Amino acid sequence: MDEKFIISLSDNIRKVILPYFGGKKSKKISGKSIGGDSTFLIDDISENYLKSYLEKTLKNIAYYSEDRGLVKFGNPKDLLIIDPVDGTRAAACGFESSCISIALSEYNKQPKMKDIKMACIQEIKSGKIFFANKNQGTKIIKDKKIIKSSINDNEEINSLFWSIGLRGRPIVPLVKVLEELIDVSNFNGTLFYLGSASYSITRIVTGQLDCYIDIGHRLVTDFPNIEKNYIKVGQGSIINNYPYDIAAGYLILKESGGIITDAYGKALDEKPLMGIGKKYQLSTIASSNPNLHRILVMMVDKGFNKLEDKNIS
Repeated sequence: MDEKFIISLSDNIRKVILPYFGGKKSKKISGKSIGGDSTFLIDDISENYLKSYLEKTLKNIAYYSEDRGLVKFGNPKDLLIIDPVDGTRAAACGFESSCISIALSEYNKQPKMKDIKMACIQEIKSGKIFFANKNQGTKIIKDKKIIKSSINDNEEINSLFWSIGLRGRPIVPLVKVLEELIDVSNFNGTLFYLGSASYSITRIVTGQLDCYIDIGHRLVTDFPNIEKNYIKVGQGSIINNYPYDIAAGYLILKESGGIITDAYGKALDEKPLMGIGKKYQLSTIASSNPNLHRILVMMVDKGFNKLEDKNIS
């Protein structure tokens, strides 16, 4: 499988989505994904097309998606980790912060993040593409022209432009951990919730943002007593990011010179690409440069230490 096929796959998924992009019917909820998130009409349309397209086009392929889990055709050698609509709610509203996310690794029983060898993220509204080959860098394609990435070297948290993962997480403990970082950056910089990990991570590549932070999985890991709050907010499920949310962004950011770890500052390389349940979820700190990343990990640790002194339930 090559770059041309992956970009073509993304383009074709986008063509199917666009007629429903921002449409009222797209907000209709049809069920739940295997990860527990709500499934919208626009998710169903993209997932149905994806299965049909791959089944007709390739005889031997496996893919893993948010709504279908693992699907295999023939005797697969390659595995695609796909989120056909990352930022479903944004897509349903016609907002820019929604993407198609595709990562490629060799197929085996326990593929890991470090096995990703190609990645593609395409903005649904604009069509802009971010593509990375392992050890070959990242390129941005807009209107068939190659654009250079412009990742920032900002290390000052008081002028930080950043986004967070928020959907399905109880807001009070999350804000308590990030309180100091929010306050210090909220005047000369700012905080966004964009609803898509792929979009947030690629904003670091473009230089629009300095970092993306999602502490959700660390919160429920360090403080198991708040699981009931997660289940309440997630309407029966613990909602955090899975590898399919960040797999493509992981390679694209690394190949752009950025840094991406979990919320403890530990590498994501050994995280499995497939699996459902709390142990397969992950937290994320994605940053534009190593010095900023060290500061962010330190401040997140500081926020968790403060949380330990309080009665969180």
